[in-house]
Amino acid sequence: MDVSEITRFKPDTMLKPAMVQEEVEQDDDSFESQAARRRLARKRAKEIAARAEYDRIEEERNRGAKQPRTEEERLQAEYQEQLDKMMDSEEAETLDETGVKKIILAFEKKALKNQETRIKFPDNPEKFMESEMELHDALQEMKNLATVPDYYPIIVDLNCVPSMLGLLTHDNTDIAVAILDLIQELTDVDTMNESEEGADSLIQALVDNQVFALMIASFDRLNEAVKEEADGVHNAMSIVENIVEVRPSVAKDVAEAGFMNWLIKKLKEKVAFDANKLYASEILSILLQNEVANRRMFGEMGAIDSLLQQLAYYKRHDPNQQEEFELMENLFNCMCSLLAEKENRDRFLQGEGLQLMNLMLREKKKSRSGALRVLDHALSGSDGVQNCCKFVDILGLRTIFPLYMKTPKKTKRAGVSIDEHEEHVVSIIASLFKNCTAGNGALKQRERLLAKFTENDHEKVDRLMEMHQKYSAKVDLADTRIEKERRTLGDELSDDEIYIRRLQEGLFVLQFVDYIILEICACGASTVKQRVLQMLNLRGGSLKTVRDVVREYAGNLGESAEDGNEEESSQNNEKLLEQEYLHSLIDKF
Repeated sequence: MDVSEITRFKPDTMLKPAMVQEEVEQDDDSFESQAARRRLARKRAKEIAARAEYDRIEEERNRGAKQPRTEEERLQAEYQEQLDKMMDSEEAETLDETGVKKIILAFEKKALKNQETRIKFPDNPEKFMESEMELHDALQEMKNLATVPDYYPIIVDLNCVPSMLGLLTHDNTDIAVAILDLIQELTDVDTMNESEEGADSLIQALVDNQVFALMIASFDRLNEAVKEEADGVHNAMSIVENIVEVRPSVAKDVAEAGFMNWLIKKLKEKVAFDANKLYASEILSILLQNEVANRRMFGEMGAIDSLLQQLAYYKRHDPNQQEEFELMENLFNCMCSLLAEKENRDRFLQGEGLQLMNLMLREKKKSRSGALRVLDHALSGSDGVQNCCKFVDILGLRTIFPLYMKTPKKTKRAGVSIDEHEEHVVSIIASLFKNCTAGNGALKQRERLLAKFTENDHEKVDRLMEMHQKYSAKVDLADTRIEKERRTLGDELSDDEIYIRRLQEGLFVLQFVDYIILEICACGASTVKQRVLQMLNLRGGSLKTVRDVVREYAGNLGESAEDGNEEESSQNNEKLLEQEYLHSLIDKF
């Protein structure tokens, strides 16, 4: 340092007051003083960092030696700068029980203050505007509670849940939207998985205080044309999804609160496609998937016709974007879930659902795969007798057999694999054979079905034997893989686990294929069996292989528990009758 620098040197007196203040506050260990010291430390750190950055820029400018940065370097620098700001603003401490209580009590005070000022000055917004802003800030502060799910029971014990839900009816929709955002944060699945006890207490409190009904009531005041309010509706549906995922039994409570009715109305709205309509279809699919009561309620509401109307649009129109395609698939999934109930199959038949699905198959649009899946559910089992007969009557065989003979190209299958396509087609044909019988008064339909396998020099028999060979090879490969795993890894798999693995690897389709082979050989023209034997010999197959597959299929039917209700007993009797019929086919083959 030369003499001129020494003469220009001045002590930095600006820092002394702050340093003195800090030294004075060191003796105070209160929560407020600690927070003040942290704020002071962050402020000083930012000042030092800013000063260092300024010095660095000045140095580079003076030197003039540094080359201009590339675009990639500039973006990297901006990203690092943003990251540094986030790190500077992040508090290092974790909320403890005392901190949680302070946040909750501060929220309660500000909510009460806002309520009092609104009552006192109902026609003077300027008087209660400040308290409303403070309340909104308190709600943002409440989001910090989502970082400590172990303390959720404190939220419940301090009776904070009713206070939060009460604000869903607040005159200011911004407050209602903020509450939905807060509850969505608190019920995030990842957060609740961190503490089972905390999640259970919060969910129970929300359900007990009618969270679903209150959210539906708030929808009437929200205008989805406004982005913030549309986000509020989206958060409400996210709350439902989160709670149902953690506690599936709540799905029934959601529907009974009127949420399912709102979802149906939302899907019927003739508005441009948006994210909330897509999300509504996802939530409806979740509510119907595993809850029998919800599926029956949906049918009793007469909503199956409404769902068919929504699907009818895609008969001649492909979705314009991937998100709309997901919406269409969700609607098909809803219909598949609904068809698990016999009453809904009757409503599906009366609403001409079969005709719609048949037309979709003919139109060759992206809806074809979904329609094929719905038909599979509508025709399967003993509850599908009437649908099977009707499908043949409306010339459905002319639609399904071209899909059986030739799998559509990838671009026409809308994301469905070849195996999935073949599984649905073969399952539909197998259901037609099972349900179109003389005992069900469908002898004419059965004759038309059997006649298909003699057309064009038995081409459909050849296709059937081709599929038999394909899926036999898949099952053999799966058996080899399972056996190798058992030898090398020493895995002890139960018989049920092995059977499920084999079903997933192709046995499921092979069982249907071989069942159809037995049906057409036992009940069809004599030339059909001759063609089957010829193809087996040509491909190195045997009758024993076909018999063994169907025998295993029959052996895994009718194994439900003996003790059950009347419906389960009826299902067991049907399975036993099917077993007997399959064994009779094996004997004839």
